Amino acid sequence: MPRSPRPAPSWALLLRLLALLRPPGLGEACSCAPAHPQQHVCHSALAIRAKISSEKVVPASADPADPQKMIRYEIKQIKMFKGFEKVNDIQYIYTPFDSSLCGVKLEANSQKQYLLTGQILSDGKVFVHLCNYIEPWENLSLLQRESLNHHYHLNCGCQITTCYTVPCTISAPNECLWTDWLLERKLYGYQAQHYVCMKHIDGTCSWYQGRLPLRKEFVDIIQP
Repeated sequence: MPRSPRPAPSWALLLRLLALLRPPGLGEACSCAPAHPQQHVCHSALAIRAKISSEKVVPASADPADPQKMIRYEIKQIKMFKGFEKVNDIQYIYTPFDSSLCGVKLEANSQKQYLLTGQILSDGKVFVHLCNYIEPWENLSLLQRESLNHHYHLNCGCQITTCYTVPCTISAPNECLWTDWLLERKLYGYQAQHYVCMKHIDGTCSWYQGRLPLRKEFVDIIQP
C-alpha cells in the first residue's frame, strides 16, 4: 500500500525534540548523530543556497506564557536545490535562540553565502538547527556543489554507515561505509567532500568520485 504523506512537524514539537537531544546532566550542550552530507540532503525537506540579510529575536509562539525565543533570520535566497513542491521563495528561516537547543548562529549583513538544509513546519515556516547540514558555501567542494543538483537526490536509496572502529562491515548491499572519522579523526573529511554513495542498476551502492574508481582503502576498511 502506498504510504500516506507524513504531516509536517509543529514548532513546539521540534523544540521539545531538540530538548531531548541534550545529554543528561548537561545544561548547555547540543548533541547530534553524525550524518554524511548526502544523508543530510536526503533527510531534509529543504536545501538552499542563501545569504543572511538580518536577524531578530522573536517569541517561539503566540502564547505569552511561553518563555522560549527563536532567532528569525531574514535571508536572500540564491538557489533552491530541494523543497520546490512545498515552498517557493523563502524570506525567513528560524532557529532556537538557546544554543543548548541546537540554535544556529549565522553571519548577517555580510557577503558570506551558506548551504542551508532544514525542515518545513506545518505553518510553512522554515526551521534550521545545528543537527542540519549548514556550511559556508565557500567550504563546499566542487563535487558537493554539483551533487546538490543531482547525485545526492538520485541516490537517497543508499544507506551510509559511519565507521568508528575496525572491523566495520556493511549489513546490506545498498550500504556505503563512511570512514572519515576512522581515517582522519574528523567527520567531514576527504570522503564527505569528494565522494557520493551511488546506487547501481542491481540495487547495490558504492562510493564514486565523478567517474573515478572506488578508492581501495574504502573497500579494505572491513578487514580487521
